[in-house]
Amino acid sequence: MKRTDYFPDRGDRSFAVSHYDLTLSYDVDSNQLRGKAALLVEAVTDVAEVRLDLSGMRVTKVTVDGDRVRFTVKSEHLVVRLRRRMKAGEWFRIVVTYGGTPRPVGEGDDECGWEELADGVLVAGQTNGSPTWFPCNDRPDDKATYRVELSAPNAYYVVANGVCTSRWRSASSTTWVYEQREPMPTYLATVQIGRYVAHQVAASVPMTAVLPQRLLPHYDSAFGDQPAMMDLFVRLFGRYPFSAYTVVITDDDLEIPLEAQGMSTFGANFLTSDWDNVRLVAHELSHQWFGNAVTASSWKDIWLHEGFACYCEWLWSEESGGPSADARAREHWARLSQLPQDLLLGDPGPDLMFDDRVYKRGALLLHALRLTIGDDAFFGLLRSWVDRHRYGSVTTAMFESAAASAYDVPLDDLFRHWLRERPLPVLPASS
Repeated sequence: MKRTDYFPDRGDRSFAVSHYDLTLSYDVDSNQLRGKAALLVEAVTDVAEVRLDLSGMRVTKVTVDGDRVRFTVKSEHLVVRLRRRMKAGEWFRIVVTYGGTPRPVGEGDDECGWEELADGVLVAGQTNGSPTWFPCNDRPDDKATYRVELSAPNAYYVVANGVCTSRWRSASSTTWVYEQREPMPTYLATVQIGRYVAHQVAASVPMTAVLPQRLLPHYDSAFGDQPAMMDLFVRLFGRYPFSAYTVVITDDDLEIPLEAQGMSTFGANFLTSDWDNVRLVAHELSHQWFGNAVTASSWKDIWLHEGFACYCEWLWSEESGGPSADARAREHWARLSQLPQDLLLGDPGPDLMFDDRVYKRGALLLHALRLTIGDDAFFGLLRSWVDRHRYGSVTTAMFESAAASAYDVPLDDLFRHWLRERPLPVLPASS
């Protein structure tokens, strides 16, 4: 089978992880992380060794089903030699003891992973940042549940994915336990550590803002409409996929917001009512449906995340009394028409997968589809798409098939022009 991976050195398809149990201790002043990671693994094929992704950590011990085994660490991988060959379908438990000084991987705009702030930590997992803080099978189609137990100095607030199930304080540190019970790909796993307070937001879904005390008076400027955004997206796409939603706002400025399952992270510089900031609040919230609950099997299909989230910005614009989604679409079509026509939306390649043209052209595809099949069929398609594939992995071909089933007029040409050809197609006329 042809490989469609943009990062072929990440992830191992000979096995799948169903659960990660991480026990971590972190010292903020020295940026030292100590951890024990227990992975519940199923062999997908017959395997004699397992290759986990791990960057920059020192491994001291590995066991498989309680027995100590040999291992090697090289080229950002931990290779675990099993005591016997596991057959496809067999389950086993790998426990890795490790530690070190976590650092981001990549350079410039591609840097991601565990990153020190002026006073605290953020983790930007997308795309390959998770191996900077725990050993994992780092591929978007391998979803697992998580338990994260992290001890940090008492002055710091810790946030991770899922529900905080317990917390206890000792003389010098507080231990926080979070459980992510809905399956999640590794790149959406995160930890945020800072001198924060928790602000409970009145909303139809449990919603919390975690931020420095000094920023609390400015929260509503950008995030005051977030409960209304939640109500809109629930109405359009179906129930919120997780138990709660958390927004972390760092004391530092950040270049872009960060997506994670059940949460988003923004810098202090986003606390304004400018449209360019407010639209990103809607964008990140909508990822809980498109990207988190329903996840592309391959980075090749990234438009299924970013195109949908960009279109949700335009839907919120219309809902909140701003320009309509159609007006936003035509504005951005005019801008794209002036840019180089060298991008394939259905396969942009690793260098262009986060190009703004992927976001805007993906949103324009959705608007073209909406104009072609009508509002009832379009929003019915999106609701059924999320409902059918919630907590699963999808492909562009699956979305094309779902769209064809939702409407009895052939859509092959529409998808071909927008996904598999470079010239920018013309938008259909407004209805």
